[in-house]
Amino acid sequence: MLLREVNEPNGTCRWCELTEDEKKYLLFETVYWRVYLADKQDYIGRCVLVLARHCHSLSELEQAEWIELKSVVDRLESAITLSLGAAMFNWSCLMNDFYKADSPDPHLHIHVRPRYKAPVVINGKEYSDEEYGHHYDNHKPNRLTEAETEAVYRLVKEALA
Repeated sequence: MLLREVNEPNGTCRWCELTEDEKKYLLFETVYWRVYLADKQDYIGRCVLVLARHCHSLSELEQAEWIELKSVVDRLESAITLSLGAAMFNWSCLMNDFYKADSPDPHLHIHVRPRYKAPVVINGKEYSDEEYGHHYDNHKPNRLTEAETEAVYRLVKEALA
């Protein structure tokens, strides 16, 4: 799964070593960032921004990475708003799971959870954001089938074009 956040027992970073299958929901990449639709769609349109280089924290970002992050945020929010009707976004950079390892070696990534005031329709099925206006639920289960996730991917990808 794309959302693994812990280091492998052999010390390799999962974000640095993604397989081609784990990259199947790549929405776009820039010089410094890779943007994926998360395979776990607990929030419709949930994405993960991954820094292209291995870096431990926001404080270690170079100025050019910060500047480019702004354009990535603008582009992604615009595409999800246009394609899915998001009303707002929750952004988080927690990386807690990395620190459960004996020798943590975190890789900077940012979770994006679009939030919806009105229901979202995917493949004819309606989804409501029951927590709209409240903190997201970090342990919410996946809500979409693989076919619905692929439909969301196509919608967002088209809006990015």
